Amino acid sequence: MSEDTIRLVTIGRIFRRRWRFLAVLAVVGALVGYGASVVFPPRYTTSASVLLPGQWEERELLTQVDIATSSTVVDRAAATLGWRDVSAADLRDQVTASAADGNIIKISGTADTPKRAQQLSDQVAAQFVRFAARVVGGATDSTAATEAQALRKQVEETNRRITDLADAADPGQTVEGVQARTELEKLSTSLEEAMTKLDEANPATNKAGMVVMGPAARPTGEAPPTRTQFIGAGALLFFLLAVIGHLAAARMNRRLRTEPEIAAALGSALLGTVDVPAGRRGAHQPEDGGPRGWIRRLLGLHPRWDLPAPRRSDDEAGRRIRCRRVCARLRDQLAAPARLLVVVPDGDRIARRAAGQLAAEAGNDPQLRVVEVSADRPTVPDRDTEAGALVVLSAGSWTAEELAGIAEACADARHKVLGVVLADPVRARETRSAGHPPDDATLALAVRGHATGGPA
Repeated sequence: MSEDTIRLVTIGRIFRRRWRFLAVLAVVGALVGYGASVVFPPRYTTSASVLLPGQWEERELLTQVDIATSSTVVDRAAATLGWRDVSAADLRDQVTASAADGNIIKISGTADTPKRAQQLSDQVAAQFVRFAARVVGGATDSTAATEAQALRKQVEETNRRITDLADAADPGQTVEGVQARTELEKLSTSLEEAMTKLDEANPATNKAGMVVMGPAARPTGEAPPTRTQFIGAGALLFFLLAVIGHLAAARMNRRLRTEPEIAAALGSALLGTVDVPAGRRGAHQPEDGGPRGWIRRLLGLHPRWDLPAPRRSDDEAGRRIRCRRVCARLRDQLAAPARLLVVVPDGDRIARRAAGQLAAEAGNDPQLRVVEVSADRPTVPDRDTEAGALVVLSAGSWTAEELAGIAEACADARHKVLGVVLADPVRARETRSAGHPPDDATLALAVRGHATGGPA
């Protein structure tokens, strides 16, 4: 798995074999999300809109946005609201503003209740309009007053000239009368332009005339993240972390899976494979009892997800033929019937059953003595009358270091490793032949050989 790429079939295998564990973690994540929603109380957000009359450039609108969220405006709103449990500094973090289309500034307020959110938005909008009017009005008072005075003088002078010309104009249809009336029309146009400029210079009609477009609506739902979002995010986060953890563990797994790798680690040749029917609990499920084993079975942590599903066996006769072929290869390596030591790593349940099947099939030619050794610190019994050792194990359960340690332990006990036999879990059919002992008898045979130290 460490050399393979992550494919969809790998993800599907995790879902199929670890769905109970993933579901439990998702529930735990949902509970954690619920706890986070309790720690972080619900928040409510609403907005008030302020209309800015006239023509505004984009940079000017951005300036107004900054003014709306400035400390001056928010502090004034806080002083007006008079909330004792919320400081002005906290309110600055709860107020935001943005520029919308149509010269509209949207001021949003967030609070722990819908009523407070509405009051905060309305009060900040009102203080913003007052502050902006004061700033713009104060900056243009002197300039506007000077311009207005000059324009009024111009209007008075123009009116006087119009009056003089009207008195001197010929009421008849002479050329001079027509010219006089034309001149009066020009002067009248100049007067209108002057009055227009005077109106534009009036502070009451300039850009300071902002308008609050009604009170903010009272929010009916929580602002994100809501409690539902907390719960969903917690469940999704724990689910993804579980999947990523499975993939990371598979990437870091150094257990040998292929036959050449296992044979090379033990320094011996592969004699064959023995098919072992997988029980309902799974082929690679250890026989652990107590609360820990019960919890692992409840969460569906057995069998291992990173191993391929057991293939379907043909029948019991075919499985016995495989055992006989392995026994025949052992006889070919021995000059006469002899005793052999069958070494099984401790905890490899499927390999122990395979060793029992080999012992039952071999009979006295050769005689097989089954022993279990620890993979961490293997200790093999010293050589007595055995002609060698046979290592039986299952693929995908042991690392190269562990297998090399078993081979060294055999060498220290003066046992020559004659070969390696792999235990292959299969899905057997329900029917059995009458001449083959049941699995329980085979397992008892293996255990008895280990316990007594005598021949199987």
